[in-house]
Amino acid sequence: MTTHTAIVTGAARGIGAAVARRLAADGMAVAVIDLDEDAGKPVVAEIEAAGGRAIAIGADVSDEAAVQAAVERVAAELGNPTVLVNNAGVLRDNLLFKMSVQDWDTVMNVHLRGSFLMSRAAQKYMTEAGFGRIVNLSSTSALGNRGQANYAAAKAGLQGFTKTLAFELGKFGITANAVAPGFIETEMTAATAARVGVPFEDFKAAAAAAIPVARTGVPEDIAHAVSFFASEGAGFVSGQVLYVAGGPRA
Repeated sequence: MTTHTAIVTGAARGIGAAVARRLAADGMAVAVIDLDEDAGKPVVAEIEAAGGRAIAIGADVSDEAAVQAAVERVAAELGNPTVLVNNAGVLRDNLLFKMSVQDWDTVMNVHLRGSFLMSRAAQKYMTEAGFGRIVNLSSTSALGNRGQANYAAAKAGLQGFTKTLAFELGKFGITANAVAPGFIETEMTAATAARVGVPFEDFKAAAAAAIPVARTGVPEDIAHAVSFFASEGAGFVSGQVLYVAGGPRA
C-alpha cells in the first residue's frame, strides 16, 4: 500500500486529534494543523510514540496566505498531501436577534472559507498524484438547530461544497465526502453544557436519552468513519454525507 500524507485541520484536540491518531494508525504521515502550533505538539508526540510520522503546524485556515504556506510546508516536510480532513471549527451560538455580524462571519470563515482554501491548496497535489481523499466535517446541526443559525448554515453549506467537489474532482481519482456527527463528547460540547448551566454528565445523559443506541458519541466514532472515507478501498464512494449520530438522521 502507498504511504499517504494526510492533513487534518483543528487537530489539536477532540475529533480532529482522534482523526489524526487514527489516520496515523492507518499508516499515513499526518500534519496536525491548528491555530496554535504548540497545541498540536502533544498529538504529534502521541503519534510518534506509536511509531508514526507527524508534524504540528500553526495556521489560521481562513487566511489564504497561511493556508498556502502550511500546505507547502506539509509537502516539503512530510510528502505531497493526498488526504485532507477539514475539521477545524468554532461555535458562536446565539439566537438570531442576538447574533452579531462577527459571530456570523467568524463561523463562516472557519468552516466554509477554511474548507475552501484548504481544499483548493491541497487538490493540486492530489490531481498530480491521480489520487485524493477529501473529508469534510458537517454536523446534524446542518438540519437546523436552535441558536445556531451561523453554524447550521455553515455545516449545511459544507454538504453542498462536498458534493460539488465530488463532481469536479472525481475524474482525477479524488473523492469528496462528508461526515456529520451527532452529539460527541468533546471540549466543545462540555463548553456548551457549561454555557447553558447544566453539569456535563447531566447534559450527556439527556442527549443519550434521545439517541437510539442509547449513548453519546466519542471522537473515535467519527475517526472510524473518516478512516473509511480516507481509505484506498473507498474509491467508489463520493459525494456522500454520512450521519454518525447513533441513529437515523436526514
